[in-house]
Amino acid sequence: MKRIKRSTLAIALLALVVIAAAAVWLTRKPANEPGTPAAAAKGKAGAPAARPTLTVTVAKAEPTELTLTLAANGNVAAWQEASVGSESSGLKLAEVRVNVGDEVKKGQLLAVFSPETVRADIAQSRASLAEARATAADAAGNAARARTLQATGALSQQQINQYQTAEQTAKARVEAAEAVLAAQEVRGRNTQVLAPDDGVISSRTATVGSVVAAGTELFRLIRQGRLEWRAEVTSAELSRIAVGTTAFVVSASGAQVRGKVRSIAPTVDPQTRAALVYVDLPNVQQNTGIKAGMFARGDFELGRSSAPTVPQSSIVPRDGFNNVFMLLPDNRVAQLKVQTGRRVGERVEITNALPEGAQIVVQGAGFLNDGDLVRVVAAAGPAGAGAQPAAAPAAGGQGTGETRARP
Repeated sequence: MKRIKRSTLAIALLALVVIAAAAVWLTRKPANEPGTPAAAAKGKAGAPAARPTLTVTVAKAEPTELTLTLAANGNVAAWQEASVGSESSGLKLAEVRVNVGDEVKKGQLLAVFSPETVRADIAQSRASLAEARATAADAAGNAARARTLQATGALSQQQINQYQTAEQTAKARVEAAEAVLAAQEVRGRNTQVLAPDDGVISSRTATVGSVVAAGTELFRLIRQGRLEWRAEVTSAELSRIAVGTTAFVVSASGAQVRGKVRSIAPTVDPQTRAALVYVDLPNVQQNTGIKAGMFARGDFELGRSSAPTVPQSSIVPRDGFNNVFMLLPDNRVAQLKVQTGRRVGERVEITNALPEGAQIVVQGAGFLNDGDLVRVVAAAGPAGAGAQPAAAPAAGGQGTGETRARP
């Protein structure tokens, strides 16, 4: 009797478990049953529909008028330098009136030597001249009287010749004394050091109180304040440059100056196969960023041409290459390697061919990967004007990057 009750109880419990399982199964609607949201979210292949990775803007490559340039490197130097020295020897430098960087005019007083010694020499030379003139006057009188007595025979011919020789010797001494006086006066003028031309003082070795020898350099002058850029251009490119060509020179500090080609060297260096092209630069005082002795790079303007360009923000540097993302018809993007060229403003030249009518991702390009699905919106401003992405990047996306197109 007890066994029958236990069997009945076990059967009843098992029936309850089966009924509960069936109820749970019946209340749970299959996810893949037609009409359910899960089934609607599946594609034809049965996979869930992908969500857009990012909201982007697109633009097409546009033809832009660009300048044809030729890049070169070289040194900045003075157009001409004048060495200003002393012509007097053994004089003490009493005064220095200019310093390095001063702009001077032709004939301006730069330094003064002590004139006392020269003045004494000039006074002595004048006294010697006066003595020589007196002696010459006496000799001339004796010779004149001797000539009047020549016909009378009171003096022999030898005596007359002696008086005439004395007269000529006295005249010569007068001329010598005049020359000595002139030389001393030149020394007196040389006690003042004058600028030989307009320009800028580039170096100074003059020191007050020093005694210098004749010919010692006291100052160095950049004539007329003119500088030049001596660009090295290969022999293959030399024929593309002509006198008068405009050049933009950029120093190491970033200062940019516009100049013009003054001349081209008539020879080519046999070692480097390069020739020097001399470019005149504006006044040295007006360009604090360009100085003589600097190394500078620059570009020669050779003309203008039209080329396809894209916004700078659409260029994404990855793995050592420049890339752009092209929008496909299914709103996915394809990564393309491109070669960049010249740059104007915020646009960069693309030198290799792009597919006809290709739409390039501009805003948000740096966050994309090849094959990403995107949502395209209209640009709020000029394409590539630096707008920020409208949504955060998907997990695993790469950061943005920029590259400067070298001219």
